[in-house]
Amino acid sequence: MLAAMPPTPAPSPDQGESLIRDRGDACPGALRLHRADDGLLARLRLPGGILTSRQVLALEAAAERLADGNLSVTSRGNIELRGLGDACAGELSALLADAGLLPSERHERIRNVVASPLAGTDGTGHADVQLWARELDGLLCAEDWTPRLSGRFLFALDDGRGDVAGLGGDVTLIAESGGTAVVGMGSVSFRVAAADAPRAALAAAKAFLAA
Repeated sequence: MLAAMPPTPAPSPDQGESLIRDRGDACPGALRLHRADDGLLARLRLPGGILTSRQVLALEAAAERLADGNLSVTSRGNIELRGLGDACAGELSALLADAGLLPSERHERIRNVVASPLAGTDGTGHADVQLWARELDGLLCAEDWTPRLSGRFLFALDDGRGDVAGLGGDVTLIAESGGTAVVGMGSVSFRVAAADAPRAALAAAKAFLAA
C-alpha cells in the first residue's frame, strides 16, 4: 500500500530545515536506519522521483517482507519504510541494491534531488530536467567529497513552470527559454548554459561546504 501523506511532519525553518543547516545530521537513510516508536525506519532517496517497474516491485517486496506493508512518500519525494525489524538491514540493502536503488552506498543519503514531475512530457517547460536529475545523481555519486553534504541537503530542478522552485532547495536550477538556466543558492544566483546546469549545481554544493 502506498501512502501519499508524509510520514513525519516537516520541520519548520527554526528546526533545522533552513538553507543553512548547521545542526547534527541525524537524517535516516536506506542503510542508516532510524529507531522510531513503531520499529526501525528507512528512507530511500529517489532522484527525480522516477522508478522502473522492477524497482516498484522491489519496494513492494521490502515493505511486505521486512516492514509494516506500507510505503510512505515524503514531502521531498523520497520513500520511507517503517516497522522494520532489528535484523533486517542486510536483507534490505541487498534487495535495494539488486534493483538498482543503491548505486553507491557511500552516497545514498545525499541523493536528494526533486525535479518537475511533468518535465519532458507535456511541452510546457523549457527543459527536460529529469535528464538533469540523472546527470546530477551520477555526478554526486562519483565524487569523494559529496558524502559530507547533509542528508537534508536538497537540489531542486525546475523546468521553468515554477512547480519545485519554491520548495526551498539548497541549490535550485530553473530552466529558461533560449537554452539557459538560473542556478540559485540562498541569495546568490547566476546564469549558465542549460547543458552545464548539473555541473553548476555540483559546484554550488561544493561552495556551500567550503563556506
